[in-house]
Amino acid sequence: MTPDRFDVVGLGENSVDYVYRLAGAVAPNEKLEAASHQLSCGGQVATTLAACAALGLRAGYIGTFGNDGNGLRIRDTLASVHVDTAHAIVRNAPNRHAVILVDERTGDRTVVWHRDPRLVLSASDIARDLVAGAKLLHVDDLDEDASVAAARIATEAGVIVTSDVDRLTRGARELIALSTVPILSTHVPSALTGEQDLERALRALRIRDTQWICVTLGADGAMLLEGDRLHHAPAFAVNAVDTTGAGDVFRAGFIHALLQSRSPADVLRFATAAAALSCTREGAIASVPTLSDVERALRAEL
Repeated sequence: MTPDRFDVVGLGENSVDYVYRLAGAVAPNEKLEAASHQLSCGGQVATTLAACAALGLRAGYIGTFGNDGNGLRIRDTLASVHVDTAHAIVRNAPNRHAVILVDERTGDRTVVWHRDPRLVLSASDIARDLVAGAKLLHVDDLDEDASVAAARIATEAGVIVTSDVDRLTRGARELIALSTVPILSTHVPSALTGEQDLERALRALRIRDTQWICVTLGADGAMLLEGDRLHHAPAFAVNAVDTTGAGDVFRAGFIHALLQSRSPADVLRFATAAAALSCTREGAIASVPTLSDVERALRAEL
């Protein structure tokens, strides 16, 4: 696949997850028996790209894999869901992995992860033509220098940039500034600005009048600042079994609707519906909905 044929190129995290379902929440000095366990593939950007592909977008991945069994597993999984990994790098290291503890009562999860330093992606590893030829670039804040470099390439080429920012890092503000639409985790706007009111925090972070800034709110849905107008989409009511990957699927839904030039309110609603559906299924990549799934859910809400 040639670089200019991608709808979305994603740069960032992939992971193999060891998922344990528990009858209750984790507590200090407590031994809990897992009701079930499974091996599942995910990671922020890998899951977003898998969901983009399921929604009908042509998706390509930039990142690093380990050369162990888990690295092969995640590469095979991405290939099986039609995410192109030809421009990714395989390193002599174990692949990133995570242990995910899921509370069966609520679907909430605790994530414990490890990544070998040899898997760090640098700016020099980026295929410039691949980024510049995409319709949209999506980055996370895992390898921040690489994400910032890719965002600069995309911006110079007139490519839309979305970002997944869920940590307070030294480059968070720069990544937000370079993004056409930064999509932030709930705690980030207030932590970066000191504003406890979420709307004021989003307004303080906005760099340009044309920039949209989105924040995911979990069970409260999502909020989007578009110019001076604030949009809010409530969460869809579902019976959640596992919230792993819901934010990543939200971002995929957002990207799909954005590339269709939908209105800000419709973009939020589509993304929120996609995220809700993912919560009704176990796993990260395994939980991504198809376009028909999301459209059916949206019709049911009318």
